[in-house]
Amino acid sequence: MPAAVLESVAGWVPPRAVRNDALPTAWGVDDAWVRRRTGIGVRHWADPGTSTGDLALEAAVRALALAGDPQVDAIVVATSTGDQPMPAMAPRLASRLGRDGVAAWDVSAACSGFVYGLATAAGVLCAGIAQRVLLVAAEVYSTLIAPDDRSAGVVFGDGAGAVVLRRGEHGEPGSVLAFDLGSDGTGHDLIAVPGGGARERAEPDRYTPGDRHFQMAGREVFQHAVTRMTESSRAVLESARWTVPDVDRLVAHQANARILTAVGERLALPADRHIANIDRVGNTGAASIPLALADAAARSELRAGHRVLLTSFGAGLTWGSAALLWPDLAAAAG
Repeated sequence: MPAAVLESVAGWVPPRAVRNDALPTAWGVDDAWVRRRTGIGVRHWADPGTSTGDLALEAAVRALALAGDPQVDAIVVATSTGDQPMPAMAPRLASRLGRDGVAAWDVSAACSGFVYGLATAAGVLCAGIAQRVLLVAAEVYSTLIAPDDRSAGVVFGDGAGAVVLRRGEHGEPGSVLAFDLGSDGTGHDLIAVPGGGARERAEPDRYTPGDRHFQMAGREVFQHAVTRMTESSRAVLESARWTVPDVDRLVAHQANARILTAVGERLALPADRHIANIDRVGNTGAASIPLALADAAARSELRAGHRVLLTSFGAGLTWGSAALLWPDLAAAAG
């Protein structure tokens, strides 16, 4: 059976590091409060003039270089903070990379975007449409946070992660063995930016300037995230014919340290098998899983032969998981 095979992974965060003690005074938070509620010590925010596309380019260049700068047949960008409503970011990224002419499109599944993009890339590869795909996940969430919203402000950071995938054989090192994807649109308003789209233009009187900012029902999202990622993880393990003890590393969407702990406990997966970098980068949306993979590979926390479980949850509501065999490769964590 054909499969998508991982050839490289790279991450990039903007250089401006915002530590907890540098957060706005008006938020009334301190380092201990933020760490206790989120597990985050620092996040990176893009400087004015730096866009999601700029971060995507940095990660993409690194991933391509680590893969030997190969020819790619398609470029997929997973993001919910695109540089503009239309067109998609991927064609512009392809042009900036000097890859004009390749197929290029965006995937929008919020914080589940990387796993959805991975499934999309795998489908293209397995169908024989492409032999090699560049998948980039990038977010600049700092542009969506209201100035007085400390709940979201302390959590979200900016960043990008990228992987190069090739068509290969099921079961070889680096192969993605199984997926589980799902959604529940009845919860579409639990995590949202209500304004800025066609609905606001159709009914402008129903919206306020605040509707252009990120909004989230934290308690309900917590329960949904833990439940959905746990259930999805179990489903993909069954598809891959793995049991929980078979999993060497769990790489969950870096939403909140308490969510990560709760998912691990429900799966009965020992804490020493969890990959986490949320303390150093915060919640970077769709970019969080590839950033965590790049960081873990750079720290030798991921080794060839490891059976890796990926799981994610995001607005929509959406969720997704994947099982892959980790290859022997270098990684760049920016």
